[in-house]
Amino acid sequence: MEKTTVYLDQGDYRRLKQIARRDGRKPAELVREAVAEYAVRHGRKRLLPRSVGSFGSRLGDLSERAEDYLSGFGEDK
Repeated sequence: MEKTTVYLDQGDYRRLKQIARRDGRKPAELVREAVAEYAVRHGRKRLLPRSVGSFGSRLGDLSERAEDYLSGFGEDK
């Protein structure tokens, strides 16, 4: 865990302390939780190239019959 300093508005800090007291937690726990949620929501979302899943085949059995569908693909006729 890394240590950092965060400056909060007085009103926000007062409300944070009230919520922490109400929930039986420490304000720092709530800040860590909020930062973690923010990082997930605004962090890098795409791990796959944009082309993956960018079309619909309308074939419900494509994954099971991929080899059948590709049979002869790339061969000159």
